[in-house]
Amino acid sequence: MTVVSAVDVLKEMLSTLSTRVAGVVRAVNLSWRKVATGAAAVGALGLGFHVMFGQNGLTSYEQKRQETKSLSLQLKSLERENELLKGHVNRLQNDPAAIEHQAREELHYTRPGEVIYTLPAAPASAKQNTSQH
Repeated sequence: MTVVSAVDVLKEMLSTLSTRVAGVVRAVNLSWRKVATGAAAVGALGLGFHVMFGQNGLTSYEQKRQETKSLSLQLKSLERENELLKGHVNRLQNDPAAIEHQAREELHYTRPGEVIYTLPAAPASAKQNTSQH
C-alpha cells in the first residue's frame, strides 16, 4: 500500500466517521430538546397547579373575597346598630319624656294615682290556637 492510498483510505474513514458523529449529535440534540420540552411542560403544569390551589392561589383568594364581603355586611349592620344606640343615648340624655318612657318600661315606674295591671301570660296551647285562626 502506498502512502497516497493510505491517505485516501484515512480520508474515507474520517468522512464516514464524521457523518456518523453528526447523526449522533443530531439524535442527542433531538432527545435533549424532547427532555427540555417535557421538563418545561411539567414545570408549567406545576406552576398552574400552584396558582390554582397553592397557599395564596385562586381558591384561597375566592374564600378570602367571600369572607371580606361577609365582614363588610356585618360591619355595615353594626354601624347602623351603633347609630341607633347613639340616638337612643342622646334622647335619654336630653329628652325627659324618653327618660320617663324608659323608666316605665324597664323599671315599671308609675305616676302617683296610676295602677298597673299585670295579666298572666297565656298558656302555650292558647297562643297556638289564636295564631292559627
